[in-house]
Order: sequence, then C-alpha cells, then structure tokens
Amino acid sequence: MSRLLVSVNCAVLLLFASDMFSVGANRPPAPVNVSVMHLRADSATVSWEVPEGDVIIGFSISQQRQEGHTQRFIREVNTTSRSCVLWDLEEETDYVIQVQSIGLYGESQASKKVHFRTLKKSDRFPSNSSNQDDPAVEGVDKSRQLQTGEVIIIVVVLLMWAAVIALFCRQYDIIKDNDSSSSKDKVKPSSLASTPEHCSGGLLRSKFHPSLRSVNIIEV
Repeated sequence: MSRLLVSVNCAVLLLFASDMFSVGANRPPAPVNVSVMHLRADSATVSWEVPEGDVIIGFSISQQRQEGHTQRFIREVNTTSRSCVLWDLEEETDYVIQVQSIGLYGESQASKKVHFRTLKKSDRFPSNSSNQDDPAVEGVDKSRQLQTGEVIIIVVVLLMWAAVIALFCRQYDIIKDNDSSSSKDKVKPSSLASTPEHCSGGLLRSKFHPSLRSVNIIEV
C-alpha cells in the first residue's frame, strides 16, 4: 500500500513539473530595446521591440518612482502596439519602468529596468526627437501646419488687394489726364473770333467817304 502511494505521488509531481515546464516554454520572450522618448513635464512615451516568431496579444508596464514604493501597472490586451504614453507624471521626477509581453500562455519575464527623468514645465520639447506616431506630437505638428497655411493665405490676399488698388490708381490717373487735355482743346480765346470782323469792317469803312459827292451823268 505504501508503495502504491509513493508511486502515485511521483506521478503527480511529474505531471505538475511537465505542465510547469510546458507553460514556461510557451511563454513569450521578454521585450528588448526598451526606450523612453518624448519626455515632458507630465508625460513620456515608452517603446519596445518583440522578438519575431511569437504570438503577442498585449503588454504590461510597471511604473514606479525611483524614491518611492508605490507601483503603477498598465496592462492592455488584444493589441499589437509596441508603444505606450505614460500620463500624470510629476515634473523633475525619476521613474523606473519595466515592460512585459502577454502571449497566449501567459506573460513573459520583465524587461531590463529603464530609468528616466521628467522635464520642467518651462523646458521645451527637443525638436530632433519628435515622432509622428506620438498623438501629442502629431497634434502639435498639425496645428503648426495649419498656422503656416493661414499665414500664406493672408499674405496672398493682401498682395491681391495691393495689386487691385495700384491698378485702380493708374486707371484713374489716365482718365484724369484725358479729361484735362480734351477740355483744353475745346476752349478758344474770344479775341481770335472778333479780330477778322473788326479788320474787315475797318477795311470797308476806309473805302467809303461821305464828304465826297457822287456825280451821275445820264445821256439822252
């Protein structure tokens, strides 16, 4: 009887060990190349890579202040994303994060610890580390493009109005010059019209002398 119990216990231990080994073998490997980018005063973006050949259905991130003991866990499944934005961070604070991959048979081992420090609120975000995949950076880029487009439209409209005003002024000067020249042609001096009559009248009167008598001889 004792031998039977010993054999049963051995069989149970072997089955449990084989199950643990199979589960551990089917777990995905730990994420690699974990990095932190887009540092701000209250947020940061974590990105990582997963070795090929394994089915990954989600991720888990542990976040902890370097000088504190409270941990914050972010877990997301049914996603193929390889990045996550950490919100509600404190400015000028040191943090430690680790990333785990979630597979069909459980979670992977935690990645290597990554340390980072948030910025001040007055610090500007470096332009050379921008990423189009970050929703916050994408929104900033779109607003800048919109402002640039509005400025270009305003400049074009002002140039068109300036061209129209200049053309109107030029046409007005031409019309004004034409009116002044035509009015000068129509006006003539009154002395030019009266002089010929005066001269002709003077010439006619100079030929007639009322003091001389006229003699008419009529032959019958």
